[in-house]
Amino acid sequence: MKWLLALVYLILFVQYGIGWTSQCSDPHPLWPQIHREYEKRPISDPYCKAGIIPFCPTGLPSNSMPKVGDSDLLYVYAMKAPVWEFKFGDLLKKFNIMHDAIGFHHVPTGLNMTMEWYELFQLFNCTFPHERKVEQDLMWCNQGAACIYMGIDEKHWKENGTLVKVGEINGTIFNQFAMWTELDNNTFPFYETWTVKESRQGVTWFDPFDCASWVLRAFSKLHEYGATFNTSVHLNYTKAVLYSDQPMCIGNATTVYQNVTIINSLKKFYSYFQGSQNLAEVLLHLLEYLPYFLMYNNFYLYYNDEYWHLPLKYPYIEITYDEVPLPS
Repeated sequence: MKWLLALVYLILFVQYGIGWTSQCSDPHPLWPQIHREYEKRPISDPYCKAGIIPFCPTGLPSNSMPKVGDSDLLYVYAMKAPVWEFKFGDLLKKFNIMHDAIGFHHVPTGLNMTMEWYELFQLFNCTFPHERKVEQDLMWCNQGAACIYMGIDEKHWKENGTLVKVGEINGTIFNQFAMWTELDNNTFPFYETWTVKESRQGVTWFDPFDCASWVLRAFSKLHEYGATFNTSVHLNYTKAVLYSDQPMCIGNATTVYQNVTIINSLKKFYSYFQGSQNLAEVLLHLLEYLPYFLMYNNFYLYYNDEYWHLPLKYPYIEITYDEVPLPS
């Protein structure tokens, strides 16, 4: 019996990573993991393409936030709309899958401005890598950035979502915020889809870095600079949550290629999530993933240039839409 158990364990180790030890820089990580700050934004690989819609097609050039007079009055708006509304209308609103943005109205001139932080190469590419056959690697196209453009499309935000005034600021606060936006945009360049928690009320292992978390950080920074918010306004935010026992780091973006077992396990897992195929193939691979998932409860997360093994547990995955109060 002992040899049979040992054989089963060996098979699980080779195929699915059971029993791996940490292969990363910090053997005793703090939770939640702090999202990594970079000295500057890396240059995107030419392989990465935006796909259906280019990033920020009508936006201002990079590092060109407008400046206003110190005593100018500006209104601040919270804005929400269903994800992929351009393609599916209000469908994803029914599942509380919403995109977040901030609007500013410059009272002296009447000019409006929209700010939203989202994926350079679309959501699927930020969530799963491409498995490149020729290079035999996993290529991540997971950068995100702030898009700033003039105007507020009231119909877009109001029709299926939210456009609500949440505060007023002066020009000094806005100009400080503009400087923070440029710095933040250049030093936190990577998107992260998932929230990972031990349980609904338990430890958070990983926080997301997405449109909603950017808006929350932006509101917090505005408050730090002196903004006063209307706390009678109630706002909810979407999170895609995975539930897992304590994650284990199995290698960084370089070291995983030095271990055949690990890289093969990663490629096997990500083969179920290849967005470059047509829709029918994507759905087929997702269906193929279900028995693998149900048997092994196995998931891999790429966070801060490191791969983490997540031993998923009930309820496994959930879309939450919880209220987060405005700063006060």
